[in-house]
Amino acid sequence: MAGDRAEPDLDRELVDLPPELRWREWMRRIEAVLFASASPVPREDLARVVGQGASVELLVEDLAADLEGRAFAVAAVTGGWILRTRPAYAPAIRAAADVGQQVLDLNEFDIAVLAAIAYHQPITRDGLKDIFGKEIARDLIGRLNARKLIATGPRSPRRGAPYTFVTTEQFLVAFDLESLSDLPDRERLEDDGLTAPAGG
Repeated sequence: MAGDRAEPDLDRELVDLPPELRWREWMRRIEAVLFASASPVPREDLARVVGQGASVELLVEDLAADLEGRAFAVAAVTGGWILRTRPAYAPAIRAAADVGQQVLDLNEFDIAVLAAIAYHQPITRDGLKDIFGKEIARDLIGRLNARKLIATGPRSPRRGAPYTFVTTEQFLVAFDLESLSDLPDRERLEDDGLTAPAGG
């Protein structure tokens, strides 16, 4: 029983409540879990706070509708959900607190390297050098890593087995992407001059 993650004092089924109140309580539980979490919460974690037959997806949909007109909303990210402040309130947040600076304080070249990693991952520093035509500084990689936007990936099969770099879940959260397939079309970015062509 020691490894069991069941919460002994959490009544998941709420059989004593009428159906509408039961549903509302499940919604509030999901809201509380999302509010307390700094990262996206997967479906299976949310399922632990609601009744066995309850649809987490429908509860999240109802919660999203319930939050209409509020300063924050439910966002689907990387196979889970997270509460996010609506973009309209970003200037107010920046004016009041040092929040959301992890991407804003990156310079243009840092962002270009981050984009190259996102589109070509897993990629080595040599691979990045091939794209940009110059050595990519370790401290730049360190800045992206410190912000948890990238992480080390599998070792490259090349001689010396250098580390590769990949983007993280935090990268998806920071750029409001559900998955890497939501990245903008690379050819369009190349046409706009925002990324280096593949293999360049």
